[in-house]
Amino acid sequence: MTRLSTTLRGLATAFAAVLAVTAVPATAQARPEMRAPEDFVALRAVDPTIIEEMRYATVHNFVGERVDGYAQPLCILTRPAAEALHRAQTRLLRQGYSLKVYDCYRPQRAVDHFVRWAEDLDDQRMKAEFYPEVDKTRLFADGYIAEKSGHSRGSTVDLTLVRLPAKPTRPYHPGQPLVSCFAPQDERFPDNSVDMGTGYDCFDTRSHTLDPRIQGNRHANRMLLKNTLEDVGLVNLPEEWWHFTYKPEAHPDTYFDFPVSAASLAGRR
Repeated sequence: MTRLSTTLRGLATAFAAVLAVTAVPATAQARPEMRAPEDFVALRAVDPTIIEEMRYATVHNFVGERVDGYAQPLCILTRPAAEALHRAQTRLLRQGYSLKVYDCYRPQRAVDHFVRWAEDLDDQRMKAEFYPEVDKTRLFADGYIAEKSGHSRGSTVDLTLVRLPAKPTRPYHPGQPLVSCFAPQDERFPDNSVDMGTGYDCFDTRSHTLDPRIQGNRHANRMLLKNTLEDVGLVNLPEEWWHFTYKPEAHPDTYFDFPVSAASLAGRR
């Protein structure tokens, strides 16, 4: 019995050692999620009157599913960019409009999700709305998808104008019929924004801010957005009427990957 007890104790000791060795890598891999730098803020903390409709935290976007990294529908920006939007909003409210943001800071993991989606040529579920006249094989070559995005640097925002009082936007339900993003406003997805000539994230040259096919009130709406934002330091990307970057950027060479969530900003004011 003594020999048996000694053998059993030896086996137990060896088994415990094996458990300890295998447990170390698992513990080492359990790293806390990345946090935002101190100069990043939630837009709502700077201006709660700006409407937020964070499309990539929903399934109504060109991917057709919630995008990696968007844990919450929250607009996060560097403080200078957020304060510039506040100045623009103050002017627009006096004219009966509000800004509405679709996307703000975008983590690198979200950009990686876009790249994987673009490389999957079989996934065409949202084509009829977001890229009806563009072959998916052209998304990289035509500049609609890239491996890096200025949004990941924290000072770029996608946004539009809403006439006040703001009407609710009808929710999107997966599987519902899709309508081209450049169809007449009363036919395409019923966003509560003013008519900009196309919907948000429309992969088409009609989305170019100064596209000559966009005339009348639609052109005037684009110019109101562009002129108001550029007056406060936000520069438009000519290929996308909704895309603006605050200059000078706080982090011009850094692409962040912390998630879009309140936890990334914990302790911030």
